[in-house]
Amino acid sequence: MIPQRHRRPARRERSAPVAHLPTLTPVPTDPTPADRAIGPAVGRAVGRAVDSATAGSTAPVGPAAPGRVAVVGIGLDGWSGLGAAARAALLGAQVVIGSPRQLVLLANTPVTAARRELPRPLRDGLPAMLADVADRRVVVLASGDPLVSGIGTTLIDLFGAGRVRVLPAVSSVALARARLGWSAESTEVVTVVGRDHAAVLAAVAPGRRVLVLSSDGRSPAVIAGLLHETGWGASEFTVLEHLGGPDETLIAGSAGTWPAERLVRPLHVLAVHCRVDPGGPAAPAPVGIGPLPRVGGLPDEAFEHDGQLTKRDLRASALARLAPQPGELLWDVGAGAGSVAIEWCRTDPTCAAVAIERNTTRAERITRNATRLGVPAVRVLTGVADDVLADLTAGPATGQAPDAVFVGGGATTPGLLEMCWRALRPGGRMVVHGVTLETEERLLGWYRERGGELVRLSVERVQPLGGFAGWTPSRAVVQWTGVRSVDVR
Repeated sequence: MIPQRHRRPARRERSAPVAHLPTLTPVPTDPTPADRAIGPAVGRAVGRAVDSATAGSTAPVGPAAPGRVAVVGIGLDGWSGLGAAARAALLGAQVVIGSPRQLVLLANTPVTAARRELPRPLRDGLPAMLADVADRRVVVLASGDPLVSGIGTTLIDLFGAGRVRVLPAVSSVALARARLGWSAESTEVVTVVGRDHAAVLAAVAPGRRVLVLSSDGRSPAVIAGLLHETGWGASEFTVLEHLGGPDETLIAGSAGTWPAERLVRPLHVLAVHCRVDPGGPAAPAPVGIGPLPRVGGLPDEAFEHDGQLTKRDLRASALARLAPQPGELLWDVGAGAGSVAIEWCRTDPTCAAVAIERNTTRAERITRNATRLGVPAVRVLTGVADDVLADLTAGPATGQAPDAVFVGGGATTPGLLEMCWRALRPGGRMVVHGVTLETEERLLGWYRERGGELVRLSVERVQPLGGFAGWTPSRAVVQWTGVRSVDVR
C-alpha cells in the first residue's frame, strides 16, 4: 500500500498534539494557609467554568494568585479555541511561559502579560524561572491536556497539586481517536519521547490499536522499519499531523511500505493497527512461535542465547514468585541472556530492571534481546556480580531499592546472597536458582535460617527413542524463594 495524504478542511478544534516534556521526581509540599483557604473554591470554580465554557458560557474564572501556577492547554486554533476559564486566566496573568510555538498563538490577542520561553533543560530550569516570578500571576502554556505526557505533570511533581491549577484542552490522543473512530477502551497509548523507539514493540499484538506519541519527524519511519523487521509489516500505518490546526493532515499507508527516508512534521500522532505479515522477512518472533504473550514464560527461541538461559518452565516459575507489580524494580544477578529481566519488564511498561552480567558478549546480547522484545530500557551492567552490587548498594545509582532480586547464578559466591537480601526493600521478594550440590547446600542453609520456600524443579520432555518415544529429563534446579521482612537478618 502506497502512503496516501489527505488534507482536512480547516476546523476549529480545541486541542493540539500533547506536550511531551520531562517529568521530575515528586517533591512533597504542604499547602500554605492561603492554599488551604482558596484551593477547594478555585477547584470548584474551575470545574464550573470548564463545564460552562463547553456549553458556550462566557462566565470567567479569575487568574491564579501569586505563588500558584495556572497551566492552560492550548490547541493549534489558538485563542479562538480557548474556553472562558482559560481566557480569564490568560487575561489576568502577568507572565505567560510557553514554547515559542505556543507563544506565537497569543499574538494579536488581548493578552498583555510578559512572555517568557520555557527553559532548557526544562528539568533544571523551571524551578529557578518560577522562583523569579513567584510574586506574580503566572500562566504556563501546554499543548492539549497538560496531564497527558505534559508539563502539567512536571509542575505538580515540583510544587504539588495544591499550587497548580490545570485548565485542559482536548488532547492529541483524543483528537486522533476521534479522527480514526477508535474508542479509548480499544486503544493503547505509547510514548517514545526521550525513549527508544523499540518500546513500541512491547505493545503490538494481532488486531491491537496503538497510538504512538513522539516529537521527532523521523519516528514514523524508524517505527515502520522495526515493525517490518519483526513481522508486522502489514500493520495499517497512519500519521496524523497538526491535529486541530487549519493544515491538519492525515497520511495513510502500511508499515511495510513506509519509505525509510520519509520525514513528517514534528507535531503528529502515529496510529498503528497491528497486523501480522506472514510473508514478511521475519515472523513476530522466531518462525513457528507466533505472536508473543505478556505472561511469563516466553519460548526459549524468543531469546538470542549461547545456552546460558533460564529455561522457559523454570523462568515462568521464577517470575510467578518474583510477582512483578507496576512500577517495580528487579535486579537480575547473573543475567545470562537477560530473559528474567526482560520478561519482568514486559509485564508492565512502568516496570524496570537492572541486568548484571560479567561476560561482555552476553551483556551485549541482553541489550539486543531487550530491544527486540520491546523493553529497550532494561539497564545492563557488566562486571563481577559482587563488585557491581557493591556499587549499586553504595549509592543512589538505581534511584530506589529493588522490589525483587533474581539470582540465576553465583549463589555460592561469599556474601552475594546477603548483599542482595539486605538491598531488598521490606516486603521485597528474592528468588535464587541453583543446579550444583554446593548451591543446594547453601540454599538449604538459607531455608533453615530465613524460612521461605525451597523446591526442586525438574522438567521432562518427550524425545525420540529409537523407533519409539521416551521421556528425557533436564537438569533439576533448586529454587529458594523468600520475602524480606522489616527485620533484616
